[in-house]
Amino acid sequence: MGKRRLALCAGVLAVTAFGPAACAAYAADGQDVSVVPAAPAPGGDIALRVTGCDAREAVAQSPALVSDARLTRDDGDGLAGDGRVRSTVTAGTYTVTVACDGTEHRGTVEVVRKHMPAAGAEPSTYPSPVAPVNAGAGGAARDLAGGPERHGPGTAQTVVALALAGTAALTVHRAARRQARRGRRTG
Repeated sequence: MGKRRLALCAGVLAVTAFGPAACAAYAADGQDVSVVPAAPAPGGDIALRVTGCDAREAVAQSPALVSDARLTRDDGDGLAGDGRVRSTVTAGTYTVTVACDGTEHRGTVEVVRKHMPAAGAEPSTYPSPVAPVNAGAGGAARDLAGGPERHGPGTAQTVVALALAGTAALTVHRAARRQARRGRRTG
């Protein structure tokens, strides 16, 4: 079996195997409004999307949101926008409604409590900047962050650059030799 046929068969197999599962997972709840992430913490940002709406824009409303979220046309067949979960909202499931073309589309957002680390535990993420840029104060941010300063490419980048330069030189040399041989034959 040729490489193209094998690649085509693998692609068809992947779409056949994973396509329906992905669609089923997305549409399992039967809701027109999707929220990403589906379970944000209070104060978190979310992305909202509604399908089956032909309007140019709409508004998503929920008691969990700080304010109504404006949705506009996206690249697909729906409307999309961003919202923020109230920082004072309690954990629970809240309804998100979008009125569009005289139809009310519904979805849900499940607000979860923030996970607080145990006392004395190391944080899993460190406050930024981890690798600050030299901006303002003459590059003092790097000194304050205590990180090592690096100059130029590393060993791996140097080896790759030399290999590419060598390949280019060899290709030019071979092309020049072929041209010279052709010139001797015709002359």
